[in-house]
Amino acid sequence: MPASDALSFLKAWTLAPFRMGSVAPSSPSLAALMTREIGPNTGPVLELGPGTGPFTRALLRRGVRENDLTLVESDPDFAALLARRFPSARIVEMDAVGLRHLPLFDGPVVGAVVSGLPFRLISPRKSSAILEGVFASLRPGEALYQFTYGRRCPFDQAVLDRLDLEAVRIGGTLRNFPPATVYRVSRIKGLDTYDWRFA
Repeated sequence: MPASDALSFLKAWTLAPFRMGSVAPSSPSLAALMTREIGPNTGPVLELGPGTGPFTRALLRRGVRENDLTLVESDPDFAALLARRFPSARIVEMDAVGLRHLPLFDGPVVGAVVSGLPFRLISPRKSSAILEGVFASLRPGEALYQFTYGRRCPFDQAVLDRLDLEAVRIGGTLRNFPPATVYRVSRIKGLDTYDWRFA
């Protein structure tokens, strides 16, 4: 990880600690864990809160094409950095809450969503709005990959229940600061045809 990334991340955290959720970018170990179920056949991938791009780089190493990446980043400095580093990716500078009313795709075409958002610091109402937007874009049977610090699920169970979603822990790593756990969030089996537009 470039030293400049760590400094950029620390600066952003200092200015908005509750939006960032961490003082440092994610480690290569966490990036590998977050992306291990994604590959060249996944198709379009949506990334939320990519920051300086550690998960983005891991996705490219996994064989995802750069022009299949849509990166949603609310911080203008990070969005500009991502545009320079990944010129073939689609960079969207916006709050992920907007996904509910401003869909980025024409229907459910996304093969995976990778999230670096600090959901434990996001209200249940906003979390619900983000998840609704995410799952309106995901193909049936596909998932959102979310990390959190510690072992507790980052999503309120009431939110998951209302949206008919389940979160399954798929692994953890001590080689990250702080240590992190990764969850796969997907529609409850048998509810893949749920239409979020009428939720």
